[in-house]
Amino acid sequence: MPKEGRFFDLFERHAETLCAGAASLHRLLEGGPETPEYGAAVARHENDADEITREVMLLVRRTFITPFDRADIIDLISSMDDAIDQMHKTAKVTALFEQHTFQPDMVRLGEVIVKTADLVAEAVRLLRAMKNNAARLNTITDQVTRLEEESDHLYDAGIAALYREVGKTDPMGYIIGAEIYDHLEKVVDRFEDVANRISGVLIEHL
Repeated sequence: MPKEGRFFDLFERHAETLCAGAASLHRLLEGGPETPEYGAAVARHENDADEITREVMLLVRRTFITPFDRADIIDLISSMDDAIDQMHKTAKVTALFEQHTFQPDMVRLGEVIVKTADLVAEAVRLLRAMKNNAARLNTITDQVTRLEEESDHLYDAGIAALYREVGKTDPMGYIIGAEIYDHLEKVVDRFEDVANRISGVLIEHL
C-alpha cells in the first residue's frame, strides 16, 4: 500500500476552491445584474470542493502510512468543506430572495471572508513542512481568530443598521437581511474551525 499518498496536493487544491469561492461570494455581495452569475460560480466551486473531499476520504482508506493522524486528516478536510458549503448556503439565500443589492457591512463581511480564505490557503501550503513553518502557522491562526472577532462586530453593526433602516417599515426585508448576515458570519466561523484544526495538528507534531 502507498506510504503517504497525495494528501497535501489535495488539501491545496481544496484551499484553492475556498479562495475562488470567497472571491465569487465577495463579487456577489457587491451587487448588480451579475449577482446570479457569481452565485452560480460559488456553486461550481462548492461542487469542485466536494469532489476533492471525496478523493481525500478514499485516499485515507487506501493509504497505509498517512502524513499525520487519519482522524485529523478527515477533520481538516471536513472543516474545509464546511467552509465552502456555508458559502454556497449564503449564495443560495441571496438567490432564493432575489437579492441584488447588499448593505455595506455585508460587503465588508465579504472582504473578511476573502482574507480568511487567503490565510487558510497559506496555512495549508505550509503544512508540508509544518515544523519549519510553526511560527508562521501560529501567526496565521491568530490572525484568523482576530478576523472572526471582526466579523462578529460587523454582524452586530450590520444587524443594528438593518433594524434602523427597514426594521419598522419592511419586516420581510429585515428578516431577509438578518438571514444573509447570519450566513456570512457563519462562513468566517467555519474558517476559524479550519484554523483550529490546523493548530491542533501542529500541536500534535511539535
